[in-house]
Amino acid sequence: MARITVLGGTGYAGGHIVQEAAARGHQVTSYSRNAPENPVDGVTYETGSVLEHDVLAAAVADTDAVIDALSPRGDMAGKLEGIVNDLVNLLEGTSTRLGVVGGASSLLVSEGGPRLIDTAPPAPEVADEIQTGITVLQLLSDYTGQVDWFYVSPAALFGSWAPGEATGTYRTSDDILLVDDEGISQISGADFAKAIVDEIETPSHHQSRFHVAN
Repeated sequence: MARITVLGGTGYAGGHIVQEAAARGHQVTSYSRNAPENPVDGVTYETGSVLEHDVLAAAVADTDAVIDALSPRGDMAGKLEGIVNDLVNLLEGTSTRLGVVGGASSLLVSEGGPRLIDTAPPAPEVADEIQTGITVLQLLSDYTGQVDWFYVSPAALFGSWAPGEATGTYRTSDDILLVDDEGISQISGADFAKAIVDEIETPSHHQSRFHVAN
């Protein structure tokens, strides 16, 4: 059993990760600003803003893995870069792993090809959010310390707006966008969460990004 802390554990990605980890018998703690509408049995829910240093420090203490599933929206816009930097500093010198839920836009559409974002410029209302994911990946890639981090890019279609179907399976790649036979890149919240918890239970990506899709 691992001790797993999920930042943003009541959101779409975070909520699925919390549910999957708890179902496997892990000790799960969720941090969010609001209490969940439908709490998962056995999960400890803490409320508070991780923008406050004391809250963030408490969240990363005495845990085996911290998963950053925060969304860079609303008053969190432009703040996630600083939070990830703070997480790295807080975890330096510990054995706690850091997982970051990112985006798909920095994935390559083919080997040696352009990034997804370069083939389809994002709508203005989500451009800043997408850039945050790219910036956080670069921040982690430039990091030279000892924190064992991993960054996970979901499929292009991922979120409450594209729930997909839970299949119980998933595929992974490093930097190349995965698509199905119809050219669609998608993954359900449940299958994405399965990939995250599998990585926690059997670490195979160290200081690197990987991509998950059905």
